[in-house]
Amino acid sequence: MAKKLPKLNRIQILFLILTLALMCTIFCLSNENRNESGQTSSFLTTLAMKIFHSNYKNEFPEIQQELWEKTEFIVRKIAHFTIYSALGFCASLTVGKRRLFTLKSLGVIIFGFCYAMSDEIHQSFVPGRSCEFRDMMIDTCGVTCGIVISLALIGIIAHIVRKRSNKQRVVSRK
Repeated sequence: MAKKLPKLNRIQILFLILTLALMCTIFCLSNENRNESGQTSSFLTTLAMKIFHSNYKNEFPEIQQELWEKTEFIVRKIAHFTIYSALGFCASLTVGKRRLFTLKSLGVIIFGFCYAMSDEIHQSFVPGRSCEFRDMMIDTCGVTCGIVISLALIGIIAHIVRKRSNKQRVVSRK
């Protein structure tokens, strides 16, 4: 007889919904062609240029182009890492409380890698986009970072709950 799936509590259901929403968001962003994707990231690239290259407008056009391309590349890779960190965070909290080095954590990393791989394959069918192994690795690192953050948060919350529980026991004994 097949095992029954464990029931999810309300928080796990919430994070399952957020995980699915992030997956849809990633799919939609990956469905943008090169020009649309460039417009999406140009706001952040412009902001980064103002912060890190304050003298940008005074540079020669060739240098401006080079600075723009490098900054845009970094912004895009940070965006990959960040959205996949959020995905890893939400997927990890969907799985629930556990330690870092468990099969459940490994399962979330494998899930993240598989989704990143499917995302890159999807992009290879979008005009002007490509399938890049480097992006899969950045995405998987983001998922792993999200898992670590979620487990740290679970640990902090568990510590606070234990402290409150211990205080209540001390107070109730008096």
